Amino acid sequence: MTHILAIDTSSAWCSVALSLNDAAPIVRHQKVSAGASQLLLPWIQELLSEASIELADLDGIAIGVGPGAFTGVRLGVAAVQGLATAARLPVHPVASLDAIASQLVQTSAFIASGAQSFVIAVDARMEEVYWASYRVGITRLPARQGDIHLTAPEGVELTQIDFVAGSAIAEFGDRLFASTPRILAGTHLDSTIGVNALGVLTCAQDMWSKGMQEDVHLLEPLYIRNKVALTSIERSLQHG
Repeated sequence: MTHILAIDTSSAWCSVALSLNDAAPIVRHQKVSAGASQLLLPWIQELLSEASIELADLDGIAIGVGPGAFTGVRLGVAAVQGLATAARLPVHPVASLDAIASQLVQTSAFIASGAQSFVIAVDARMEEVYWASYRVGITRLPARQGDIHLTAPEGVELTQIDFVAGSAIAEFGDRLFASTPRILAGTHLDSTIGVNALGVLTCAQDMWSKGMQEDVHLLEPLYIRNKVALTSIERSLQHG
């Protein structure tokens, strides 16, 4: 089995996971806000030491490339660029919503729901939502239907969707379901699930099995939004 190190710092959590042959992955996952830069490299060294392997023994490094917090995404990508270059390792860039989707389909609530189509919707700040639609297929991972979108909460397309998950549910509530209030009456919601290195690892293992490794020199963040902050005028209008 492959040894893949997975990293995600695209949210308020610092998250690192390492696959270990047939054993369960070892994980560090902690809410740190702005402290990920102090924990990331020590955690990586801890996991490698616990597995009794060196960085060069890895088959690749997976990284959550966003969309997400601008500074966090840059931190994770920069760290992987340095590590993979030094050890001459391929990389596996994973979109944060794809990582969340891979985790969601393994939860007992999702399995019990029998859902076949679902949406991951994540708070993108600035009164917007990152979202994407997925379908459960015959393979281990769900298939994303098209691109990751950035819209107002009311712009999330939920027609013929069986399940909705992500932080946008708690952040925007009724606004998210304005066009499809029937979903609110059901139980097929998960507002707490977020991106985790385990989800990144799951996606990366699938990519590795398909020969989808990437040269580290091609690695870059996934930016859905070009603008990362509101101007003072825009903020005043928003709250006025």
